[in-house]
Amino acid sequence: MPELPEVEVVRQSLNKKIKQKKVKKVIVRNRNLRFTIPFNFENFLKGKKIVKIDRFSKYLIFCLSNKSYCLLHLGMSGTVHLVLNNKRNLITNSSFYSSPILPKKHNHVEIIFESLKIVYNDPRRFGFFEIISNFNLLKKRFSHLGPEPFEVEFNLDYVFSFFKNKKKNIKNFLLDQNFVSGIGNIYASEILFLTKINPNMQVSLLKKNICRRIITNSKKVLLDAINKGGSSIRDFKNISGKTGNFQKNFKVYEREGLNCKRLNCRGIIKKKIISNRSTFFCNTCQK
Repeated sequence: MPELPEVEVVRQSLNKKIKQKKVKKVIVRNRNLRFTIPFNFENFLKGKKIVKIDRFSKYLIFCLSNKSYCLLHLGMSGTVHLVLNNKRNLITNSSFYSSPILPKKHNHVEIIFESLKIVYNDPRRFGFFEIISNFNLLKKRFSHLGPEPFEVEFNLDYVFSFFKNKKKNIKNFLLDQNFVSGIGNIYASEILFLTKINPNMQVSLLKKNICRRIITNSKKVLLDAINKGGSSIRDFKNISGKTGNFQKNFKVYEREGLNCKRLNCRGIIKKKIISNRSTFFCNTCQK
């Protein structure tokens, strides 16, 4: 599943291509995604200008000219493709975990503009679209989620207070979207390695200086991943055909049995299943 950096790369790609463009037509070929696409979806978008593409956590937000919104969550296998009119695209994928070439079998939604269209393709159909009529409802839609790591609300007072008297381990907390939004399995492992914390550490035992390092390293890892175009675990490419490069910087993720990359550490990267998710860590420097 794409995490915050990959969704941000998609946002940046789409924003360059469809910002300030007017929707001419919408075609829904299959409404049966994770949630059924509303039957007024086509008319909701038709004739509206895309003011900008925004993002919160792992959600793409299409900000429309009538101050309404369309949300898109890519789920496990959703990809967004950009197709130019009267031009054969060699690379269409702006998204994650799929072929860069447009696979037509699972094209569920097309949003058509004057000179191009975007196509939503999703073999497993865990992604979804959602329409929201105003800003207050948009805020309410995300009210159950924690702040993003980049937001000022994700600070020492917030983190330390949240952890107080909690028995859950730190890895599970980093994956808990009610605590912090946008971090997934890949980056949780990388953040904990950088912070030198064992993934099983109970959060109530974490001192303030460790909490401060978690905050700092969450921002650092995610920003680095965004700047490197995300992590290409399979065939992630943006609409310029460039792959993400952050996977070349993995310190622990998918490095089971290899030597720790930390200077002067002789540890070995181990893999452990925590809450049904693969977790990677150094058996020496992550205490």
